[in-house]
Amino acid sequence: MEFLAFIQIMKQELMLALIIFLLLFIKLGKKDWNTDILLHTVNVLLLINLVAGFFRNTEGSLFGNMYRTNELFVFEKNVLNLGVLLVSMQSYSWLKQHQHAPEFYMLLLSSLLGMQFLISSQNLLMFYLSLELSAIPIAALVNFDLDKKRSSEAAMKMIFSSAFASGLLLFGISFLYGTTGALGFTEISDGLNGSPLQIFSFVLVMAGFGFKISAVPFHLWTADVYEGAPVSVTAFLSVLSKGSLLFVLVQALSKTFAPLAATSYHLLIILSLATMLIGNLFAIRQQNLKRFLAFSSVAQVGFILLGLMAQTTEGNVSVVYFVLVYLFSNLGAFGVVSIISSATGKETINDLKGFYKTNPLLSWLLAIALFSLAGIPPTAGFFGKFFLIFAGAAKGNYVIITIAALNMVISLYYYLRIIKAMFMDANETPLAKIELNVYAKLAAAVCVLGIVITGLASGAYQYIYNLVLIN
Repeated sequence: MEFLAFIQIMKQELMLALIIFLLLFIKLGKKDWNTDILLHTVNVLLLINLVAGFFRNTEGSLFGNMYRTNELFVFEKNVLNLGVLLVSMQSYSWLKQHQHAPEFYMLLLSSLLGMQFLISSQNLLMFYLSLELSAIPIAALVNFDLDKKRSSEAAMKMIFSSAFASGLLLFGISFLYGTTGALGFTEISDGLNGSPLQIFSFVLVMAGFGFKISAVPFHLWTADVYEGAPVSVTAFLSVLSKGSLLFVLVQALSKTFAPLAATSYHLLIILSLATMLIGNLFAIRQQNLKRFLAFSSVAQVGFILLGLMAQTTEGNVSVVYFVLVYLFSNLGAFGVVSIISSATGKETINDLKGFYKTNPLLSWLLAIALFSLAGIPPTAGFFGKFFLIFAGAAKGNYVIITIAALNMVISLYYYLRIIKAMFMDANETPLAKIELNVYAKLAAAVCVLGIVITGLASGAYQYIYNLVLIN
């Protein structure tokens, strides 16, 4: 009976581990496996994994309360599972031409496994091990295009930056342990008294988080890595890697570091304003689509930190809700970029001039995704940013809210610049019509429906609110 309870509590992680082992056996057992069949098999397995995540979930803790799961954590893991399935479907055309598809999925799912353990971690030791499990495979994925020099350069930049961030994080963790005498999150919270050393350790831990979510000034690796990595890896890094850390950050600030609320409040104000402003200003200057989306994602983090700054239930709900909205919006945009890059090798904004004449469906998909990222109603992005700003205004920070609103206006310029290029700019030789496979169409449909439904259906926000409230 205890064994069955163990399986139910860790169901999502165990299913991912099973898929990874199946891929390993496939790779070792048959060297001439048909890539097309492999991709179909993996997508079916990922779909089964996603569907199974909604049934027979059990709350509980394991390993001396180092691991814990509840309804909110299960929902967050399901969001990540959905994101991986969408990335996999968008990667079909690219992976079909690649000779290392099994290795791609083993690395991708290993990173996802680390993210899921990260969400359930209740102990600093497990937290750090999960963080490294989620981060190390991504460095290999960034360098997955072995024949491209810029891919290798991006991987090296990420490894060096990640090592530095991990050093800061470990330094902060060691001070936390030294001042509280505990590794468990609950015990650490009980031992926090606001001493200068504890505040210093908190700043170091936040620096580690800042690197992972690309908050200014820890964002300098982002654009180069996003540009050098394959588009599918960039999408995974931008949405899932960042989203998982934001889920953890919500729990860390609201529970573990709750006694340091005054310090975190002022720190988040600085990080939020700097991240919004720098992300927007640099996004304006970009011509490469992946670099553009990199700085766009930096700016989006600034708005997310605005919700965290509220330190209220509504603020935490707005962050979780926005990550869900961001998943549909950003994967919708990256999906189009991936399709274009795979078919033509083009990745700049100028290449999109006249794109609507030859590819109206892809043009509208990218436009809807960009409208959502810009926060234009009635897309889900508008409601997501509205809830973040509304939560951030809870403490009367009207100057900060005004600056955030002005940054939204700035972002409209560079998002509409791409839409103008597709729909209005003339081009005698626009990109040729691109034929979409079934997976690309399915992924596009899910992203568009997600952008529309999560915005217009109030039940999505209310469901997340209830989960955050009771957990």
